[in-house]
Amino acid sequence: MDDQEDRLALRHLRAGYWGLAAYLLLGIFLETLHAFKAGFYLDVGNETRRLLFRLAHTHGTLLALINIVYGLTVRVVADVKNPVASGCLLSALLLLPGGFLLGGIWVHGGDPGLGVVLVPPGALALLVGVVIVGRRL
Repeated sequence: MDDQEDRLALRHLRAGYWGLAAYLLLGIFLETLHAFKAGFYLDVGNETRRLLFRLAHTHGTLLALINIVYGLTVRVVADVKNPVASGCLLSALLLLPGGFLLGGIWVHGGDPGLGVVLVPPGALALLVGVVIVGRRL
């Protein structure tokens, strides 16, 4: 394994573990809102916010794990190393859950906020990254 592969693997391992910590912390925060019966989160009129925050937590946690797995895969299978796949997986880690989170912060009636526009590019980045890795395997 060369130095470039080591750096790429380490970048994804760091991003994955820090992302996992951040999105798990979000999950703990959401559970705390449940415990204290926070109205701005649990009231019937805030169903959209609740859904978007849960989507941010679950997608973020999953994407953090995907980045960890990619970092480990690069260490085992050198042919998987690809700068486009790497960039796509890292972008998806921010864009997809970030779009849900921002969309949930500023809810307009029953509609998500403008931040939700980050979700489709994040989903596309994830798809492209996974397809590239799958083809290289």
